[in-house]
Amino acid sequence: MRNLLIIAALASMPVLAGCSSNKQSEAEAPANEYSARQYMQAINDISRMDDQEQDAARKPGELLAFAQIDRGDVVGDFIMGGGYVTRLLATAVGADGRVYAFQPDEFIGFNPDYAQDQDDTVRRYSDDDGNPVTVFPLRAPLTQPGWPEPLDTIITVMNFHDLYLDQFPEGTADAAAAMLFDALKPGGTLVVVDHLAADGAGAEAANTLHRMDADLALATLTAAGFEMDAESDLYARPDDPRDENVFEATIRGRTDQFAWRLRKPQ
Repeated sequence: MRNLLIIAALASMPVLAGCSSNKQSEAEAPANEYSARQYMQAINDISRMDDQEQDAARKPGELLAFAQIDRGDVVGDFIMGGGYVTRLLATAVGADGRVYAFQPDEFIGFNPDYAQDQDDTVRRYSDDDGNPVTVFPLRAPLTQPGWPEPLDTIITVMNFHDLYLDQFPEGTADAAAAMLFDALKPGGTLVVVDHLAADGAGAEAANTLHRMDADLALATLTAAGFEMDAESDLYARPDDPRDENVFEATIRGRTDQFAWRLRKPQ
């Protein structure tokens, strides 16, 4: 998907006589630069006009750039919630791409509105007969989405901590991490964004504060086989003491969050 081998090959070639230093610099530059600006069509898509009031805090262009989404990609939105990320991805992957929007049965059981949110989102990207074209819905148990094909990227935003909730069976997080790893193509990436808990807070923070202990999350993901590819301070808010429930009015929408891009080895 994002083959950087060409960079190494070019960098190792001898410099030809008469080549300017400018051309040498161009040859050694990264093959793919991702920026928020290249995703303006996706950000301004008419199908997500209602989402734009959240954009200042959620930084959609920067998220897509960090995730390195390309046109034609096959992407999974793991635990799609209200569909914000799904709708953002739908245009970003283009007409040749596909987005699988997964809504777990358990979440729909907890809040039936999640089923309606999924239906409404898929409808926006369906043909005149109601057949999904770009966005395809998946409903299944939490750790068994049933992805119909190998994925280039999976994104999960503000939901990884849910895998540690006491209402789910012990080992749910480990099973989900293994499933996410298996769902990706070799070299594929998993992007995780979540509310940060205090260091050492453990799984209890997920249950009491809806926050994620970063060390616990990383241990789970690396045990599944993932390698850290990049970390971003895109959603860093150092003033957050990380000891309040994320739904408290005093902190809601202003939590300190981590953003990771993890890779499945080739």
